[in-house]
Amino acid sequence: MPTHCNGCRNGAAFDLPFSMAFQPIVNISTGAVFAHEALVRGPNGEGAGSVLSQVKEGNRYAFDQQCRVKAIELASELYDPADDVKLSINFMPNAVYEPRACIRLTLATALKTGFPLDRIIFEFTENEQLDTKHVLHILRTYRDMGFKTAIDDFGAGHSGLGLLTHFQPDIVKLDMDLIRGIDTDPVRRKIVKHTLEMLEDLAIVPLCEGVETADEMATLKDLGVSLIQGYFLAKPSFKSLAIPARPRDMCSDAA
Repeated sequence: MPTHCNGCRNGAAFDLPFSMAFQPIVNISTGAVFAHEALVRGPNGEGAGSVLSQVKEGNRYAFDQQCRVKAIELASELYDPADDVKLSINFMPNAVYEPRACIRLTLATALKTGFPLDRIIFEFTENEQLDTKHVLHILRTYRDMGFKTAIDDFGAGHSGLGLLTHFQPDIVKLDMDLIRGIDTDPVRRKIVKHTLEMLEDLAIVPLCEGVETADEMATLKDLGVSLIQGYFLAKPSFKSLAIPARPRDMCSDAA
């Protein structure tokens, strides 16, 4: 893995226009929005595939950098500065050559817009084979710089458990395939229950994504989950912050 930032010198530009949608992550114990995840979209709200299909090895660095900038710029316009709502940004580990060099534009954008660094979460998905040592170096560097870190789609990647033996992120997002239909599937419930117990022992906050029904959310709440993301609460909102639904029993424990 290169230790110098040749991506910023030799990588191709990413000239396709794009923007962001935001999907809320809700603490169902309090009803408050914990964070919004920035999700790439076409310039007129087209699906992520219209943009991601144009990301190649040569322009991956430029795309990753532009995503960070776009997410922070839009969030700084949309967020209430008096709130403590976090911003979750996806990053591509294979687009990060040297963490401290590749973070410079992110830091400059946050400084320019006044967006607090301690409200940024960097999350990554293991959707391709990764160099574990390189990923660990990125995560540790980001934590040292004050960012929060998250593993996305846990349970569907290449080496999620292996990473946890070396590094415990702030948040682990359980893959939606584990969540879908959990209210009627005892196997899924057992897997999620024991995963939650493991994460609690490791002092990692669990987040369940892909929640689409009231019964799924009720089951997760019974299992002790607080952070929820999914269409049941809110779909991604293009260039705006969605207001999540407030199911009748969401805050019953806090009432």
